[in-house]
Amino acid sequence: MAKKEKIRRSNVTIEGARIIFRNFRGEASQYNRSGDRNFCVVLDPDTAEMLKADGWNVKYKEPREEGDDPLIYLKVKVVFGNFPPIIKQITSGGATKLDEDTVMVLDTAAIENVDLIISPYEYEVNGKSGVAAYLKKMYVTIAEDDLDKKYARFESNDDEGVPFD
Repeated sequence: MAKKEKIRRSNVTIEGARIIFRNFRGEASQYNRSGDRNFCVVLDPDTAEMLKADGWNVKYKEPREEGDDPLIYLKVKVVFGNFPPIIKQITSGGATKLDEDTVMVLDTAAIENVDLIISPYEYEVNGKSGVAAYLKKMYVTIAEDDLDKKYARFESNDDEGVPFD
């Protein structure tokens, strides 16, 4: 059996990304096993073709309405193991690093902007092979309303400094 040539793939940086199907909590569903944290990033056609040609698992969803473009996306795994991703939530109060216990706030957050870096991981399981996408780094800017901005200076993890109880 010939040895398979290993292709060197690079990290992918996407700025101004749109993320969908958010499951940072890792909830079980018909599409997800319990504990599997992930989300999907929407791709433009050129990026999608480049990644697909390189073996990434790019998905296409048919448009709901005739004349619309298909939804093209890549599922990104969020794994907190030996090399956890760096995830920062950005608000007018500053940057907050999210970890395994706090990242689920992104499931329901009103997101204004996402910049991220995805790492490739080549897999071969049960005769299937490809490139899985793992989150390496992500900055998520949260959309804030007038009250969020007004009280941002009082925010802290332990509620000290809040002007009321």
